[in-house]
Amino acid sequence: MLPPDLATARRIVVKIGSALVVDPETAAPRADWLASVAQDAARLRAGGAEVVLVSSGAVALARHALGLTRRALRLEEKQAAAAVGQIRLAGAWEHALAAHGMTAAQILLTLEDSEARRRYLNARETLRTLLGLGCVPVINENDTVATAEIRFGDNDRLAARVAEMIEADALVLLSDIDGLYTADPRRDPEARHLPLVERVTEEIMAMGGEPPPGYSSGGMRTKLIAARIATGAGCAMAIALGSAPNPLSAMLAGARATWFLPAPEGRSARKSWIAGSLAPLGRLVVDDGAARALADGRSLLPAGVREVEGRFDRGDPVSVRDSEGRELARGLSAYDSESARRIAGRRSAEIEAILGWRGRDVIVHRDDMVLI
Repeated sequence: MLPPDLATARRIVVKIGSALVVDPETAAPRADWLASVAQDAARLRAGGAEVVLVSSGAVALARHALGLTRRALRLEEKQAAAAVGQIRLAGAWEHALAAHGMTAAQILLTLEDSEARRRYLNARETLRTLLGLGCVPVINENDTVATAEIRFGDNDRLAARVAEMIEADALVLLSDIDGLYTADPRRDPEARHLPLVERVTEEIMAMGGEPPPGYSSGGMRTKLIAARIATGAGCAMAIALGSAPNPLSAMLAGARATWFLPAPEGRSARKSWIAGSLAPLGRLVVDDGAARALADGRSLLPAGVREVEGRFDRGDPVSVRDSEGRELARGLSAYDSESARRIAGRRSAEIEAILGWRGRDVIVHRDDMVLI
């Protein structure tokens, strides 16, 4: 099979890490490199594509200015650095894009914005409106208010969720390596480059390594997690070398990269949001009969639930697992955790007598569920 062609994509998300944005010696933006990416974006737009940038670098840009030069920072220090650095990051992109007649639009998101259905829809409509107005959205995580969100690799996954959110054709993760190898090529001379990955299997996931040193917080494993999210939503994804100028033009010219093919079955926006949810708020452990029913495409009934774990509200994402702990599905719970515990193992006809009110006959409806 041939890899996807970036030139044919109509909506493209490009993720750029801190190590590419920030000069490690001066802690300033790499202005010439940013200008080259803006030039690439202008070229893609001239060909009829819409371009969205997901850019890290806010914390790294403020470290030296605030005297926060040690590698490990406290959470409040990262948040303070993000507040200072985000202005610099947005300004650098605004300057680079304006030189090619493009209008930058800053959007700060957290993973919660892509997991709460209403916020997800609001963010999607804002992005679509900006693209319709001819803007280039520049997205970063809202690290000034994030807590658990400031952690290893979030912007890889955030970029995948953005690609899913706007139904992008292609997601490009610019990196310090030209794609996925069977092993770490810096350590194993026998490592082979993989130009094409048809499906992100457990064998492929096992090829992920440790995060690199320096300002970057990502690693190959988070890129593979991003690939699983993006391809599951019907979006092709590439890992490509980004350190040299004009990295997207290099891809158009045939530079080596690893392309991940979109899942052939695709998914609706609602289903892809459910499957891509990164933080299910609870677990429903089911019996073997319920597991078979789920595999046959049926809804999850209270009778098949053996255990309810965690605290969640009605409509929150939950993970459905078998008695061995294997994840079978993800879905939106029709009941809060307290009510779910009370009706677990009981027949649907008993729900009203147990709760005192009549809810849905199922705990997770098949229309609100995606099999894993």
